[in-house]
Amino acid sequence: MTLVSSFSSGLKAAGALALFAIFSAQAVPAEEPSRIVSIGGAVTEIVYALGQEDRLVARDSTSNFPAATAALPNVGYARTLSPEGVLSVAPDLILASEGSGPPETIEVLKQAGVSYVEVPEIYSADGVITKIKTVAKALDQTEAGAALITQVSADLSAAQDLAQQAADGTPQRVLFVLSTQAGRITASGTGTGADGIITMAGAVNAITEFEGYKQLSDEAIAAAAPDVILAMDRGGDHGLTKDSIQSLPALMLTPAAQNGKLIRMDGALLLQFGPRAALAVKDLSQALYGAAE
Repeated sequence: MTLVSSFSSGLKAAGALALFAIFSAQAVPAEEPSRIVSIGGAVTEIVYALGQEDRLVARDSTSNFPAATAALPNVGYARTLSPEGVLSVAPDLILASEGSGPPETIEVLKQAGVSYVEVPEIYSADGVITKIKTVAKALDQTEAGAALITQVSADLSAAQDLAQQAADGTPQRVLFVLSTQAGRITASGTGTGADGIITMAGAVNAITEFEGYKQLSDEAIAAAAPDVILAMDRGGDHGLTKDSIQSLPALMLTPAAQNGKLIRMDGALLLQFGPRAALAVKDLSQALYGAAE
């Protein structure tokens, strides 16, 4: 039986021991980590913002900003990692966004003799600052971290103030649509990146009855009565256009569809809550309300 099949069969202890035997010679932690794998787009952006990109040896597939990340080896999608893929680049530190997985992989990585730091995933301005603090501490970049926090905090405060001014006490009701696959709408409830950025941009989430993402009935969408549909700027089964929101039975009767109110934004900017979060707030607020003076 291969390592992968034993791992898939749930023999976690055996898989951890086997991988440790393979990679232990490479995975001896250094006093100052110099071979870092970054998992999570915001985490990788913070490493770059701290000027520590030379220490990166790999990143995950959600880490695509700045453009220079494309030159780094890609260890896979943050939520479907394999231990072999991550450990194959001989890291001495793994910086991973909370929610990375699957859990079996994370368990193996934590037992493989490599420093593992989990970066909290909190969808708010304070959450962005917590991420920066966590990464800066792991990289021993206290001074650079403090400077970055000062700048990002100021930018976030200014962006949110402008958003509230633009909303002028009449916030738009926004439905974030994750997918329209097979004509069924999967949308955001509370406790998500979409919910957080909608609130920070001076609007309200049209769906508050559940946490996370869920497929909605046509009746639930009609009852939500969103003024605006928000979606990631992508195509295929997940894409939306003004024509499609006016023709999809689930959306066509909403105020948003009847008024052609669709906003599409880069998903990484919109949902990752990294150093560019203030830009996401500003762009979304301007799309919702126009520029505030």
